[in-house]
Amino acid sequence: MENQQGDSSIISDQVKVNGNLTPLTLTTEGELQWTTEKGQHSLTVEKEVLGFTIQGSKIIIKAVTEKRDGIFCSASAGALVRKDFVFEPLSDESLYLWCQHLRDYINSLGRPKRLFIFVNPFGGKKSALKIYFDVVKPLLEDADVQITVQETKYQLHAKEVVSAMDLTKYDGIVCVSGDGILVEVVNGLLEREDWNAAIKMPLGTVPAGTGNGMVKSTLDSAGEPCTASNAVVAIIRGHKCSLDVATILQGDTKFFSVLMFAWGLVADIDIESEKYRWMGSARLDFYGLQRMLCLRQYSGRISFVPAPGFEAYGEPTRYNGEFTSTQSSINPGQEQHVKAEQYSYQGPDVDLTNLEWRTINGPFISVWLHNVPWGGEGTMAAPDAKFADGNLDLILIKDCPKLGLLALMTNLSDGGHVKSPHVMYLKVKAFILEPGQRTKDPTRGGIIDIDGEVLARGNGTYKHDQKTLMTYDKLQITVDQGLATLFCPVQQ
Repeated sequence: MENQQGDSSIISDQVKVNGNLTPLTLTTEGELQWTTEKGQHSLTVEKEVLGFTIQGSKIIIKAVTEKRDGIFCSASAGALVRKDFVFEPLSDESLYLWCQHLRDYINSLGRPKRLFIFVNPFGGKKSALKIYFDVVKPLLEDADVQITVQETKYQLHAKEVVSAMDLTKYDGIVCVSGDGILVEVVNGLLEREDWNAAIKMPLGTVPAGTGNGMVKSTLDSAGEPCTASNAVVAIIRGHKCSLDVATILQGDTKFFSVLMFAWGLVADIDIESEKYRWMGSARLDFYGLQRMLCLRQYSGRISFVPAPGFEAYGEPTRYNGEFTSTQSSINPGQEQHVKAEQYSYQGPDVDLTNLEWRTINGPFISVWLHNVPWGGEGTMAAPDAKFADGNLDLILIKDCPKLGLLALMTNLSDGGHVKSPHVMYLKVKAFILEPGQRTKDPTRGGIIDIDGEVLARGNGTYKHDQKTLMTYDKLQITVDQGLATLFCPVQQ
């Protein structure tokens, strides 16, 4: 039977809506179409339909739509709301056929059916459990997704779970948290003996932390707002994209990163502002102003392999094969260095000695590497960053007056800071940091921040007596293009 638009249909039949008869059609393009006294209506199964249930003789379609002035429109334009649509076929046979065709069409979309979910109750404003019960669980139940939930109890708990779990039981892993749990999951997958298969497990994030840079980046790439409901629906739809993974190496110690690496101003703000964690994400702005008023510069050197088109930055240098040494300049007081486990995944197989290296000497105000555009919901750190281009975006500030720096920070929300004459913005394929001390107080070092967590602390820094994975010393970063897989709103 043909519908009114002339498109062929999978099924079309008379049903009751609010007691009134109307033709209901499921087109081959996956659109449900019907008419009421208010006019024509439609739902796109792929974008808007989560699932359906049977209640007596009725089919209840579980959907998400965007509501504008009482009119429900395309779900891709804004924040999503749940809504049920009730249809009553006129016979048991019709009811059976509708259920069969709807189920077959939804199954053809390749959506995840079994998800393992981490909930971090300690992140941000400690709202993850509420977000899970109010938003995540109801939407996944509407989509008939089987859920296994694990609350994280301590730092690296998610990494421990993932490194040992039976991945064959799940179609994806979801983190209801900030970015930290996602990073733990990636590290857990890559330390497995079957890392090559494990890292293909699709990963999703639902914003529930201070920094929600990854989920903001994925949703923003499709023009969608960074809300928990949009994030969950993106996971339900099952679209995927590849994601670069960076390997940070110091001697035999490795750590894998998917979001960002920072040293200097950004790292100081990110980590030292933890004392104001009760303020939520506002702590970053509050402490950022303090740090700009009492500005620090750090001695040191960076070396990098520029991506094509960025060869003019820095001065030529050579890779001397000694950049991964951990013995050359371990600072007093750094004996708490914790040696990481040997990972099955050893990082990208690349001969660094045959690459064209460039170098820039300090002092530096800020050294910031980014894998995706957004560092948080209000910080577009690297507007040109791509998920899987094999590059890291380097945002470098060597010197800048305080007023200029304040102007820079106010432009972070739209990426305008990279246009400043005080900022170098380039793409790199490999990177080496040789961190130094504060220029005005050589007895104090800095903090090296990886994906919102401390990787290394110098002398005299905030909580400098706490254990760290690496020492405040020379380290190198390489990139494995498209190694991991993310759930994302649209196929990329």
